[in-house]
Amino acid sequence: MPGLAVDPTVRRRRVTVRGVVQGVGFRPFLYALATELELAGHVTNTGEGVVAEVEGTPLAVARFCARIAEEAPPLALVESVHDQEVPVTGGSGFIIVASTTDGPVRTLVSPDTATCADCLRELADPADRRHRHPFITCTHCGPRFTIVKGLPYDREHTTMADFPMCADCAREYADPADRRFHAQPVACPCCGPRLRMIVAPAAPGLRPRHVVAPDPNDRSLGGPVGADPVAEARLLLSDGAILAVKGLGGYHLACDATNAAAVALLRRRKARGDKPFALMAGDLTDIDHLVHLDAAERELLTGSIRPIVLLRRRSEPLPRPGAPRPAEAVAPGSPDLGVMLPYTPLHHLLLGLPGDEGPGPRLLVMTSGNMGGEPIVTDDEEALERLADLADAWLLHDRPIHVPCDDSVVRVCDGEPLTLRRSRGHAPLPVTLPVSVRPALAVGGDLKNTFCLGKDRKAWLSAHIGDMDDLATHHAFACAEEQLEEITGVRPGMLAADRHPGYRSARWAAHNAESRPLVRVQHHHAHVAAAMAEHGLDGGRPVIGVAFDGTGYGDDGAVWGGEFLLADYDGFIRYAHLAYVPLPGGDVAVQRPYRMALAHLRAAGLEWSGDLPCVAACPPQELRLLERQLERNLNCVPTSSMGRLFDAVSSLAGVCQSAGYEAQAAIELEGAAVTAGSGYGEAYAFTLRPAGAGPGAALTADSAPVLAAVVDDVRAGVPAPVVAARFHAAVAALVRRICVMARERHGLGTVALTGGVFANALLSSACARGLREDGFTVLRHHRIPPNDGGLALGQLVVAARATARTGTGGAGTGESG
Repeated sequence: MPGLAVDPTVRRRRVTVRGVVQGVGFRPFLYALATELELAGHVTNTGEGVVAEVEGTPLAVARFCARIAEEAPPLALVESVHDQEVPVTGGSGFIIVASTTDGPVRTLVSPDTATCADCLRELADPADRRHRHPFITCTHCGPRFTIVKGLPYDREHTTMADFPMCADCAREYADPADRRFHAQPVACPCCGPRLRMIVAPAAPGLRPRHVVAPDPNDRSLGGPVGADPVAEARLLLSDGAILAVKGLGGYHLACDATNAAAVALLRRRKARGDKPFALMAGDLTDIDHLVHLDAAERELLTGSIRPIVLLRRRSEPLPRPGAPRPAEAVAPGSPDLGVMLPYTPLHHLLLGLPGDEGPGPRLLVMTSGNMGGEPIVTDDEEALERLADLADAWLLHDRPIHVPCDDSVVRVCDGEPLTLRRSRGHAPLPVTLPVSVRPALAVGGDLKNTFCLGKDRKAWLSAHIGDMDDLATHHAFACAEEQLEEITGVRPGMLAADRHPGYRSARWAAHNAESRPLVRVQHHHAHVAAAMAEHGLDGGRPVIGVAFDGTGYGDDGAVWGGEFLLADYDGFIRYAHLAYVPLPGGDVAVQRPYRMALAHLRAAGLEWSGDLPCVAACPPQELRLLERQLERNLNCVPTSSMGRLFDAVSSLAGVCQSAGYEAQAAIELEGAAVTAGSGYGEAYAFTLRPAGAGPGAALTADSAPVLAAVVDDVRAGVPAPVVAARFHAAVAALVRRICVMARERHGLGTVALTGGVFANALLSSACARGLREDGFTVLRHHRIPPNDGGLALGQLVVAARATARTGTGGAGTGESG
């Protein structure tokens, strides 16, 4: 049969777009683009990404392909656009067709994003049918990652599958001209999730409130219900109640941040110690009188991610009548306030829309819904049980959270973001790797745990999991790992873990490795490798890695943490480190900085004089026991930790004697140093000496002269802020000096600053400034945390290189270094 005549003026091309292109309005965008260019064809979601076929004039088809990446929707992240010629089929019109699930998964899932300006306008508009709807969303905002069960990203693959659209929502969903065209979480008060307020019986200190029985037609959870759950919640918060509020990725515990009694009560119930709470403010005018704000911080606070941003407190709040003032117990002793702005419609409603009257908070404490060390609560029944001793009431809804996702935390250092916790708004976006890796899983560390899946040139870091010292955290880890495998399609053929023999994460990896190789990666090598990978280094030339943290297992069995490594992905040389001092009692010394100060004094040959703050802070009986412990070297592991040196100086200067949360002593020492300004005088100085004989012996930095100078200053009455500033300057000078020596000997010109100590913005800035003056290229973390939250990325790349180098293909354990 003769073939049909083909019009030479018509072309048809199949276009495959990969990246974050599902759940961000990409199919509607391509529909509008094809319609504008008068092209026929179709578009669909697949495991590959978004696939379209367009047919029309060669010029129109070429314009379609060229404009995809240039004009993509705001939440999209286009990684590649591939097009190929296909046979012309004829026809007219452009349609969106049903998604296909065949083939490998190569697309990316969008993170959850803050409510957009258009939805906020509708939320506050009495004439809009979604007025005050707590779940208002559109193509450009709302839940994504936390509701996804599988790919392609369609409603039936999300936790919105149980909410059939009403006729009005279905009409919007099908209308190419509507902002909610193919927006999968679309819903309204008639068909969407519903809020429910449950008040604990006889909540102490609260006025009785009228509560009505649930509507029998209500699909939401059982329990007493307020006539207006949001209004009820605002009244309860104004009365000093603590509310468990269900958010995007889990529950928060909320209270009025200006109510000192409520904040103190929440702190006691949660056994929080002095660890700062995060604040949620309605807008910038509610906090700019309390903190210093630069342009980068404003952009972070108001952007689509809405992380918690650590902001430097003003020495005195600006006088502003009527402006809210948080209770002192929100962040006692902290130089910073952690602040975020609302990122869900419910948050906006809780803090009040323009024109709202009646009682209601303007500043909320918003802390994760859990006890310290436990994973964030996501399940409603679990929340009622696990938060029963913490909350007076629960504000919940019936849209399930499939993936837990805590708030991200960031601060600004030298005008650039420094991510301290990479979670909501970032996960599960991948990191592009500078080297290709085989499918692998790196399990991270035991503190601030995140894990990492990698394949080819992509690495997917999980959301924040937490500390691996709780059974519930282990369960959360396993569930999150399984879910991330599902949405990435990565099936790891090898695993990587820390070398610490007691790490629970490493034991999990060993238990689950089965026949797959397990590579053990030295802790600080992984930190340096993470910095290199974040900055796109291919490992062809080593860097000088300055890895400062609190605790990391060393190759000699000591606790490392003040390390200067000459490192690439294949291994490292320990070029220099802090001189060892005894760590008396392990975690006890971490919780009581005065013990570290006394250990450092003893190692430096300095007397424990009663006029020193650390000696005065130690109970006499403990002082005698500690003296015998150090004399006999009982339960005293040697440590080179810079974090523990910060603890010691903080105690010795009288800044912090007891740490109720991780790095409290160091954080407060940094805060004190900031207040000293630049007029602190001469810095202290470390002494450098070889650690052993021979030309290859590592250098040790002896802190004894620093400790002696601190003692002299304390006895001379030098203010603690000046002592703190001189110590920070001493550490920065040490970094500069050793890096110059390493360059002179080994010809290396790139320095990576990594490890949890470099969450200290003052130290990071001083080190980077000095190194750049000396002509170094300086790598600092921006998107990946410098602390153990970034460890898995380094483990992944080091392990991949180790197995490629050795050809490991079966069971076994490899080593880095």
